Amino acid sequence: MEFLVVVKRDCETCQMVGPVLADLKATLPVTLYSQDDPGFPEETGGARDDRGLEESWRRKIEVVPTVIRIEDGIEIERTQGWDRAEWRRITGNNALGTGLPEFRPGCGSRSVEPGMPERLSLQFGGMHLISRKIEVGEMDDPMEVAHDRGWTDGLPVVPPTDLRIARMLSGTTRKSDETIGLIPPNLAECTIEKVAISAIMAGCRPEYMPVVLAVVEAALKPEFSMHGLLATLGFAGPVVIVNGPVTKRIGMNSKGNALGQGNRANASIGRALQLLIRNMGGGIPQEIDRSILGNPGKYTFCFAEDEDDEDWMPLNVSRGSAHGSSTVTLFHGDGVQGCVAWHSRTPEEVSRSLAMALLSVCHPKTCQWSKALLVLCPDHYKIYQQNGWGRPEIQAALWEALKRPGKDLIRGAHGVPEGIEPSRADEIVDKFHEEDGLLIVRAGGKGAGQSAIIGGWPAQRKVEEIKIVSKEVGT
Repeated sequence: MEFLVVVKRDCETCQMVGPVLADLKATLPVTLYSQDDPGFPEETGGARDDRGLEESWRRKIEVVPTVIRIEDGIEIERTQGWDRAEWRRITGNNALGTGLPEFRPGCGSRSVEPGMPERLSLQFGGMHLISRKIEVGEMDDPMEVAHDRGWTDGLPVVPPTDLRIARMLSGTTRKSDETIGLIPPNLAECTIEKVAISAIMAGCRPEYMPVVLAVVEAALKPEFSMHGLLATLGFAGPVVIVNGPVTKRIGMNSKGNALGQGNRANASIGRALQLLIRNMGGGIPQEIDRSILGNPGKYTFCFAEDEDDEDWMPLNVSRGSAHGSSTVTLFHGDGVQGCVAWHSRTPEEVSRSLAMALLSVCHPKTCQWSKALLVLCPDHYKIYQQNGWGRPEIQAALWEALKRPGKDLIRGAHGVPEGIEPSRADEIVDKFHEEDGLLIVRAGGKGAGQSAIIGGWPAQRKVEEIKIVSKEVGT
């Protein structure tokens, strides 16, 4: 039986147990390691030098002092901090620590300080990165190199160093070499490590990684048709709506300016997907990405739903997820179209105003041609809420207000060649398909009745092939 003890001078508890360690070393085989000063503790004549923290990292030391009992080279048990009864039990010395307090907590190990576990893992071989390393000259700016090589979306990216990759991977429990899927259009095999690299370049923090992974996995579902969305001539790109406790945990914005700039999580999570599609999949504008105009959301388009009202059914729950679950939903969306309805005062008036704006999605005379996402602002929602309306009532009222006579919509009607088939002139026509045709979420700041409409990709008319997708956020 032998003992291994790890201490540091910069710890009052370690200083207090110096005489105890001297007593132990006089009677038992004890190996001491000091994380910050090999001359400490003076009572024992110093300790082995672990300022490089290799021994602490390999022993997974989280608190100092730590006492480890070893038999035949195998750790049997350990105790952390100072607990007189535990130290006596683990060492078998019932006179140990007489005159000292019964208990005093230890101090954090230097090996678990922020960023240190990843640094030590890289240094001592616990982590092996498989991505190809790109050397950058000492006089070169990594951001300019990334731009010159076509790895950016036009804005600067964060250089993905080994340490940054290691730190990003610490945000997930998944193995770095796990394959997550094939990234279109080139169908390049993508690992968790590759996703981490894109997340770094986009500006993500490690705690965003589970959400980023869920977004990527949702986008790779065949029914989302990421390849088709990328290659379209239209405006659309992926719009990410995040629901559940994770939104507050990582600080996402669902309030004022939720669809705009200023929130790191909103901005970088959506951007991580776009950079991955560009750099791994080869989705380059004016090449595979054939959009005629695109939209600013193709930099990034990600926000959280406002779930502060317990009476409101969040989007993910309405789509079948459990209450309290964290979920991402991906919609094929254009840019933002505002609906300014300041004078509506009843639920019916608000519904009719919103419906009039929704009729213009894709084209005022097209029906069941694309879907739409309605972002309901607090002032409009308050009118509904005060009158006892929830998601079902709002959805039903909008659906009814979006019906129109076919004779006004057929090709040529009102001198406009766009429209529906002339054979539908006698029908009452719905604007959207019934299944997922209109998604409703809540977000935004208070102050005025200004909700937002995000029109959908015309390929959504192929309801059996192209679908809105959701994915639960993992770890």
